[in-house]
Amino acid sequence: MSASIEVADILRVAGPAFRASRAGHLSLAEQKVMSAIEACRTAALGGHVEGCDTCGHLRIAYNSCRNRHCPRCQGAAARDWLAERQADLLPVGYFHVVFTLPAEIGSVAFQNKRAVYDLLFQAASRTMTTIAADPKHLGARIGLTAVLHTWGSAMTHHPHIHMIVPGGGLSPDGSRWIASRPAFFLPVRVLGALFRRLFLEGLAALHKTAKLAFHGALAHLADPRAFARHLVPARRKRWVVYAMPPFAGPQAVLAYLSSYTHRVAISSRRIIAFDGRSVTFRVKDYRQDGAARHRTLTLEAGEFIRRFLLHVLPRGFHRIRHYGFLTGPNRKAGLDRIRELLGPPPSPEPATTAPDKPEPRDVRPPCPCCGGAMRVIGTLLRWRQPRGPPPHPPPNRNGSP
Repeated sequence: MSASIEVADILRVAGPAFRASRAGHLSLAEQKVMSAIEACRTAALGGHVEGCDTCGHLRIAYNSCRNRHCPRCQGAAARDWLAERQADLLPVGYFHVVFTLPAEIGSVAFQNKRAVYDLLFQAASRTMTTIAADPKHLGARIGLTAVLHTWGSAMTHHPHIHMIVPGGGLSPDGSRWIASRPAFFLPVRVLGALFRRLFLEGLAALHKTAKLAFHGALAHLADPRAFARHLVPARRKRWVVYAMPPFAGPQAVLAYLSSYTHRVAISSRRIIAFDGRSVTFRVKDYRQDGAARHRTLTLEAGEFIRRFLLHVLPRGFHRIRHYGFLTGPNRKAGLDRIRELLGPPPSPEPATTAPDKPEPRDVRPPCPCCGGAMRVIGTLLRWRQPRGPPPHPPPNRNGSP
């Protein structure tokens, strides 16, 4: 079997030409992401030497970049995050709800990522908590976990929020648990209408307070009247909120979260071929059904990199957020109280054999020669690039030249 093609391989080969063609147009964040992925698990970041206790075989393991946009590094990050979230799971059904921005908003969002993505979180979470608290629907205070994705299958810009929501909530006085219907949580048409109103109101407020910037083809939207005209189609259309059937249990929720929380724009598993000039990868066309939904797409290497960088998030931006009873300083006590209200979970089936002991985390692969245990016997320092002197000598503390 041929070795899989990594995003890092494409960046190392086609990255220099891409940087040259986009000189002066790449942000510092985009440049840092490219450099981090290119250096990931190479000698540039250092590492360690492992030795086999049995046969003496040596193996070099290089360090990871730990950049949140790196496809290689997100597996370990997802496992760590899931270990922390396991204690939050409740013995109830869970629903998956998706809030998507219409195309008219996408270009505005791309030029104002921090402001518009924040607004997307606020509008979507407020929509869910408001409708759930309405006595006509559920009449309860819910909790939810929201995850931002900014891409479609072909790595185009497509911002949307995935939510995982327990099927029920606390009564207004906190004295009982109100369960939702087994296969229905909240009406999606009502959610879509409120989401549209809240988001457009928030977007208008951002524009009024000059918190939105417009460049290039969107420069004319700085004018309030032009901006209002641009949003007319979005105001008239129905905003679709998608709700999936409930999961089959808490473990299914964990399996889903592990595949969504730390996902990046494309995984290396989807890349089929790279010849130095073009990249072929698998995509899904959700407008098609059956076998036609799955196809391949070939892009010029520079276009592939450009699409990948569309999804670089602002520094410090949190793409996983919690709301309702899943947040706050009293979150753990609140979850314990909910478990009391739900009653004891059903007794597990008696085990016929002793349960397996959990494996320790970060187990090193065994020796490829004899299968023996590997242990660290030395470290490798990361490369350090020499730095030149500053262009001008720093001023003297007392102010003299």
